[in-house]
Amino acid sequence: MAESKLLPLSEAIDRFVSDGSSIAMGLAQETLIPFAAGHELIRRKKRRLTLIGPISDILFDQIIGAGCVRQIRAAWVGNVITGSSYNFRRAVETGALEMEDHSNLTLAMALRAGAMGVPFMPAGTALGSDLLKINTCLKAMTCPFSGDTLTAVAALRPDVSIIHLQRADEFGNAHAWGNLGLIRDACMASRHIIITAEEIVSREIISRDPNRVITPGYRVSAVVHAPWGGHPSPVPGYYNRDHQGFLDYRTASKTPQAFDDWQKKWVLGIRNWKDYTKLLGDQRMAALAIKHHDLSEPVDYGY
Repeated sequence: MAESKLLPLSEAIDRFVSDGSSIAMGLAQETLIPFAAGHELIRRKKRRLTLIGPISDILFDQIIGAGCVRQIRAAWVGNVITGSSYNFRRAVETGALEMEDHSNLTLAMALRAGAMGVPFMPAGTALGSDLLKINTCLKAMTCPFSGDTLTAVAALRPDVSIIHLQRADEFGNAHAWGNLGLIRDACMASRHIIITAEEIVSREIISRDPNRVITPGYRVSAVVHAPWGGHPSPVPGYYNRDHQGFLDYRTASKTPQAFDDWQKKWVLGIRNWKDYTKLLGDQRMAALAIKHHDLSEPVDYGY
């Protein structure tokens, strides 16, 4: 019988994320961002991390502000609602942070190459831009078949992918829906996968819809039950984006002292998801909860 991979969040981070690790997270663009896991990286005082992701929204900024990050490999780091993020900007301007610039597509191609086990992916992107001048993982190449100039995008193979999704069983089989972004390729490219999930369900529920499984359970290192683990980003079918949370964070991160105060309240003072939801409060969670359900049509897997 398969062994359960269900762990507390703190243990999952301690076991599978070492200082100096490269971590892919925030892979579904603006949805399903693993904030609970990101905050646990801060609480566990991980250091010299490399963060990989297309649009991480404010999560990368929070981990940077806590002093956990050495390098960013991303297309954009900021606050989708308000623009530039303060901790990221301060770290870049002072030289405390290395930045490897990508477009969303070059990052996607890098993870696709890693997932396929090939050294690079040829792509018709970034040509004529400054990305080829500043990113050594992008090289112009000549196609051996057509003679066309293409971009060779070097493979990315993260040490860990951390993903938040809607539901999982205790063996690592998990469902996600909505915009999936780069989740599947990042999982296939990574050495370890940590899943945080809104719900832990039976294997039978997962098996009823195999096409929604995000990655085979045998490749998953840890499963964590983390209700509201994507807040303030939206989780389709569970809760909406907390716009006020992003606006509040802009003010709360404007100065290092303001960020420290925010961090003490929302990260360092939290032990688990129950503490976090208590801090959010029932009224705020009720306002963010899905009100109008739009169910998909059932499918027939019969034979």
